[in-house]
Amino acid sequence: MLFIVREQRDKTTCPNLLVLSKGCENIGFMSPATIKNHYEAIIVGAGAAGMSAALSLSRSLKKDNREGGESPSILVISKLQPLRSHTGSAEGGIAASLGNEEQDDWHWHYYDTIKGGDWLADQDAVEVLAREAKKTVTRLEHEGVAFSRREDGRIAQRKFGGHTSEFGGKPVKRAAYAADRIGHQILHSLWQQCVQMGVTFAEEWYVTDLVLDKSKTANKKAKTENASAEDDAAGTTPAQPWATACGLVVLDTHTGQTRAISSDTIMLCTGGAGRLFHTTSNSWDLTGDGMALALKAGLQLEDIEFIQFHPTGLGHTGFLLSEASRAEGGILRNSEGRAFMRDYAPEHGDLAARDVVSRSIMAEIDAGRGVADPRDPDGPRDCVWLDMRGVGEDRMKSLLPQVYETICKYANLNPAVDLIPVKPTAHYTMGGIPITTRGQVYRWVDGQRRSVEGLYAAGECSCVSVHGANRLGGNSLLDACLFGTRAGEAMARRITAIASSHQEDQSLGMEAASNHAPDDRSARNENLMNQALSKRQSAMDHMLSSSEPEDRNEDSPDVESSDDINAYLLMQELGRIMEKAVAVRCDQTSIDKALSQINHLHNKALTLKSHSTEAALNQELTAMMEVDNLLTLSKAVLAASGDRKESRGALFRQDHPERDDVHFLSHSMVDCDGNIDWQPVHIVDMPPQGRQY
Repeated sequence: MLFIVREQRDKTTCPNLLVLSKGCENIGFMSPATIKNHYEAIIVGAGAAGMSAALSLSRSLKKDNREGGESPSILVISKLQPLRSHTGSAEGGIAASLGNEEQDDWHWHYYDTIKGGDWLADQDAVEVLAREAKKTVTRLEHEGVAFSRREDGRIAQRKFGGHTSEFGGKPVKRAAYAADRIGHQILHSLWQQCVQMGVTFAEEWYVTDLVLDKSKTANKKAKTENASAEDDAAGTTPAQPWATACGLVVLDTHTGQTRAISSDTIMLCTGGAGRLFHTTSNSWDLTGDGMALALKAGLQLEDIEFIQFHPTGLGHTGFLLSEASRAEGGILRNSEGRAFMRDYAPEHGDLAARDVVSRSIMAEIDAGRGVADPRDPDGPRDCVWLDMRGVGEDRMKSLLPQVYETICKYANLNPAVDLIPVKPTAHYTMGGIPITTRGQVYRWVDGQRRSVEGLYAAGECSCVSVHGANRLGGNSLLDACLFGTRAGEAMARRITAIASSHQEDQSLGMEAASNHAPDDRSARNENLMNQALSKRQSAMDHMLSSSEPEDRNEDSPDVESSDDINAYLLMQELGRIMEKAVAVRCDQTSIDKALSQINHLHNKALTLKSHSTEAALNQELTAMMEVDNLLTLSKAVLAASGDRKESRGALFRQDHPERDDVHFLSHSMVDCDGNIDWQPVHIVDMPPQGRQY
């Protein structure tokens, strides 16, 4: 069937979208040999954000290509086969004020998101999120997402933490769901639509470098070609460009070859960085690659110190037990059997915002009221109980099948009769690559947003600043699908504008063109790409070179053999360091200690050598680059955490326990060297208030 779809695609006028992901030979869409050295656009990542962007981009360009001319070439590079993307792990729901179960209003959603983010979210961006949520869910329904239904046929909705009616009143049913597998439904539906549109998926290619041109000539040229003016009315359009996108260096993991692929329009949709921590709900591949690419290219990350810990990870596995388990009646209890959340959140209890619930759990554990995992009864008492016995087994199997199966399979417990051990697990990165509401990446320079022309981002790797210091449940899928779509539309406008500009240049004729100084941009880009490719190849050659015994002093206690360390062990050690330093709570001592330890780890990482000298199908080689990305990102997280001397949302500093709006109602902007700048929060009509649940 896949080959038939490809044949149909070739007969249409829709753009020839190419999505690179791991394992393409096995599905027959294309051979790596057909990959070109230049594309009009490249999307990196094939989760909800990447595939939403691919669909939006292809549909927009198809509309613009009514004349039947040559379709722009578009490449989407994914680290995984798209149906393995972490979007598929989202369980509880996608937030939208549909009002199907009870009265709701997008203004209430707007307020809840700002309050949930502890007033650090940009309110103009949150307005877009809340206002466009209903349209986004309706579009997903039309794409084929099989939402759970009410008896009258409308989409069913459930309560989720922090979502209320009447601007902070009683909890409201706002999360549209598909049992507890909404991410799975969205991912498969978007995939099917991409196949129908002719999006070609090639798999298991790994992006190693993002190449930017920071020369003034390139930036001046790019400014004239940027046709996106959607943010002008809101006053958020970045000022004079800071750099221009050139292309990417990528590793074909099947052949072991590195390639330089140039493009005027690039989008990063690479997901989060849960692997920074030992206990995480994130899949194995979420190693912060896109964020690290941006840092290494000279860009900044915004609000990267805010990392959400989901309150209910299955004890000592990190596996997520959806917030829906509490929305359907689950209750958190301490070792005394007491439902403790009303002590910390009198009105909302177990459905308070996630950062509040996670801190409450840790407070109970610190007070000696934690419980041990039943699988290790003599182990640490670092969990609390999740009591789902009141939900009922039949209701669980109907509305929470994934939660039920996860508990039965991995804890060997029956949630209908047993108490379940849970503890906070690293779940979501609120910060990331700074973008506008149209996905345009920028750098904060001298109090201005300076755009990176041709570079876009969306999803968890980005920060459009709708989540602030803490994300509400149900808003992540909405963020990815909505802003992925908007960025795809902006990319289409840019591609169309560049094509029109080239046509105008050609219409000048040879005589007129000869009166203009030659544009050396292409030559400069080619030079930059070749330099990046050569540097990456040298680094890979070093990692693949055998480590000779005579190069090491076996008697030195300070030097470890390359056989003693590997990328996987370093990831484990990094996860334990970060968990002790900044998981749920931190202070300056824990941050400074972690920075020292991570510097030591980075020195170890520089000595890593692959146990195989072959680059093809060498997972260890990829892991070595992933651990380098994680180490780069961890330093940025710690630097930003150290500079923000207050507690806000997911960041709780025990040495600065209060929120400080006077000095820190601003976004941290951190670069690869740990330099911090501050960008004011966009306050529109919701001035900061107290935050009680």
